[in-house]
Amino acid sequence: MSDHLAKAQEFEKKAEKKIKSWSLFGSRYDDAAELYAKSANHFKLAKSWDRAGSLYVILSDCHLKSDNKHEAAIACVDAANCYKKTSNKGAISCLDRAVSIFLDIGRFSIAARYCKDIEATTSANQCKLKVAQFSAQQEQYQKAIEIYEKIARQSLNINLLKYGVRGHLLNAGLCQLCRGDVVAITNALERYENLDLTFSRTREYKFLADLATTIEEEDVTKFTHVVREFDSITRLDPWKTTLLWRVKEALKAKELEEDDLT
Repeated sequence: MSDHLAKAQEFEKKAEKKIKSWSLFGSRYDDAAELYAKSANHFKLAKSWDRAGSLYVILSDCHLKSDNKHEAAIACVDAANCYKKTSNKGAISCLDRAVSIFLDIGRFSIAARYCKDIEATTSANQCKLKVAQFSAQQEQYQKAIEIYEKIARQSLNINLLKYGVRGHLLNAGLCQLCRGDVVAITNALERYENLDLTFSRTREYKFLADLATTIEEEDVTKFTHVVREFDSITRLDPWKTTLLWRVKEALKAKELEEDDLT
């Protein structure tokens, strides 16, 4: 195995040197691609999956610069197969890139095949989302939050999955609200803004931020108004309604407690 690592590093250095060289005949990217392919293969034989995956991605870039798009897509698939050993996010990202290239060159049937691989991972995520949903129903909010946030992070840079990010963050935020910790809610919203730079411009973000304000102000009437306004445009499903009802009941309890003290 150490022999494969040594050879992998040797071919990688040669490839990097070739990239920096000037070539009168042929393409330095073609020459470098051959060396990167050998390097990636040896990293794979050494079971250094992340290094192999990263080299296949570089190999894909070389093929693109030589206008060998089919080979570039295949290199992305090879990268995905390596990343499957260590990182679902890395694997999906590479498959997503491969699908885009195959579509660009009109290889629709091959693109569809790799879309199914992405969907398989999506199906696994659906199971995890069910776990998060049931966890929240059982008031295991932290567990649910961790699942929603993790899937949001994994989906963010994947074209076929990123459309669902704001929904995952909304669900995580609702679970944060159920915990009743205003500081934690504020910190979570800041974290979600940093995670997805577009999230702060969505209705979901405004909804969570407005709800957080009503909780901080302990204003049940305002809370109800915010929920109704959001529901009038985007219908809240029973799961979200249940969580929001719990938050409202907690607010009512605080209000009654304060009335008793005065």
